[in-house]
Amino acid sequence: MNTTTPDGRYLVVNGRLWRCSNPALDAGERQHWVNQLMEARRAVKAAKASGDPDEMKVARAAVQTAKVALGERGPVWWEDGSPDFNRYKVANTPYADEYRTRDSGDA
Repeated sequence: MNTTTPDGRYLVVNGRLWRCSNPALDAGERQHWVNQLMEARRAVKAAKASGDPDEMKVARAAVQTAKVALGERGPVWWEDGSPDFNRYKVANTPYADEYRTRDSGDA
């Protein structure tokens, strides 16, 4: 089951935290970068099929650019000084107790 942390910063997938997009992005800008991300992911798939390492490098750089623009990578989009737990196992973060309770069916 995928769920979002109470602060809206992360999506929990298979026990791991993945940073959510910046909710302050306006809808048009967000959609632009989502479209760019999907295009870049298709380019990665094509590069894998072609076996061209230069094509793969360009495609992966495009994925990175889109993810940074969305706020999923790079500097955090929140301003309260909280650390980034992107890609951490939820068990190794301050969210651990809450998700342990959820997993046990008590929540």
